[in-house]
Amino acid sequence: MSYWVLRGGLPAQGELTTDRAVFTTSYAVLPRGTMRDIVTSRLPHWDDTRLWVLARPLSGFAETFSWSVVEVGDGGGSTRPDDDPDAESVLFVVDGSLALSVDGTAHALRPGSYAYLPPGLDWTLRGEGGATATFHWIRKAYERVDGVEVPEPFVTHEDDVPVEPMPDSGGAWGTQRFVDPLDVRHDLHVNIVGFEPGGTIPFPETHVMEHGLYVLEGRAVYLLNTDWVEVQAGDFMWLRAFCPQACYAGGPGRFRYLLYKDVNRHPRLTKTPRM
Repeated sequence: MSYWVLRGGLPAQGELTTDRAVFTTSYAVLPRGTMRDIVTSRLPHWDDTRLWVLARPLSGFAETFSWSVVEVGDGGGSTRPDDDPDAESVLFVVDGSLALSVDGTAHALRPGSYAYLPPGLDWTLRGEGGATATFHWIRKAYERVDGVEVPEPFVTHEDDVPVEPMPDSGGAWGTQRFVDPLDVRHDLHVNIVGFEPGGTIPFPETHVMEHGLYVLEGRAVYLLNTDWVEVQAGDFMWLRAFCPQACYAGGPGRFRYLLYKDVNRHPRLTKTPRM
């Protein structure tokens, strides 16, 4: 599999400033060219680590999740990665090797590895293998429901998750689902959506789920609200709830993205946090 990997750096002084970056009330596009060294951040309790924060809960922006691309040096990482007791996480590795420990069980992560980490879990992460590693870190405040158990952690690899063709697409549009859609313990899904050249989302999806999309591979034209926008590997998109969306993958190769959505919970009717 092919995954776009951020490398940072800065453009030369002679390059044009104009790019495809756009921020609206219904969607945002952060092209890969906006993700430079000067917009990285550091985290407490993390060694030899930097990250690009692509989305965070914010009025008029992402309401349900945060999304970061994290770069960890060999031997870097954390034994205290997240102090938020309500945060659940999905990690998806796109480059290098990482050692993940989950409640004392060791897991070797490589490009394509996927880990789901529920809230309150004891976990650690370290870079290894003599090179920098990069992973996507998606976080959400888990919404507990009386009588519904918190899901258990798991680690898998996208090679072990089959592509499920979407109905009537002839295999041109498919999804790799890492969680059973019928398992209501989960209140977020992070999937990989892929298109063969010429594949489409043939109608404007308009629904309650908020989305984050990071293009792993290829390029396409994406409908965001009323605008058709060109996107390519390394670009990030945010779509608010009910923002119309569709897609046309023009090729020449496959088009694939990592997709976040919030699922399986009643819409909140007040701003009071659920216990």
